[in-house]
Amino acid sequence: PIMLMLRQIPNFLTLLRLAMTVPVAWLLLDQQYAMALIWFALAGASDGLDGFLARRFGWVSRFGSVVDPLADKLLLVTSYLCLSIVGVMPVWLTAVVLGRDLLLVGGAIVYRRVIGPFKVRPSLLGKLSTLLQIVLVLTLLLELSMQPAFSAVNGLLAWLVLLVSLVSGIDYCRVWRGKYNSERRKQGI
Repeated sequence: PIMLMLRQIPNFLTLLRLAMTVPVAWLLLDQQYAMALIWFALAGASDGLDGFLARRFGWVSRFGSVVDPLADKLLLVTSYLCLSIVGVMPVWLTAVVLGRDLLLVGGAIVYRRVIGPFKVRPSLLGKLSTLLQIVLVLTLLLELSMQPAFSAVNGLLAWLVLLVSLVSGIDYCRVWRGKYNSERRKQGI
């Protein structure tokens, strides 16, 4: 029973991160950036810890493999939306980031309905895009809470997030189009 409980620690951390989205959103909308930075950083730390535990001890579960990336995406999307609402994040950048994510989700749904189940593997560009999006939120919160010197970095970082988001979105479309065409040929369609 103890081992079974220990195996659930990564899932618990994922649920905790999911719940942390609410205070992060509230703090961002209330423009309490220093506290939002702390909560966002704690959420990031919980993500790192649950991933480490799952890999290190083999505490991997179907629940965690589905909910963990959703928790990450919800926190990131919520942060972008809230920062845009308060006028800190450019709306055009939030639109591109969300548009890319919607394109990927929509494409996955269509692929599953037309072709069937598939295994999702984030590309290196996709991982870089997510990393840059996270770094932008962190540096914006640092700038707003205590380090105005980050403003110069944030302008460049915003353009980098835009570029990598667009390129990774195009790359995902290219890869999935190839998978779709390959599967259609296999099925003789």
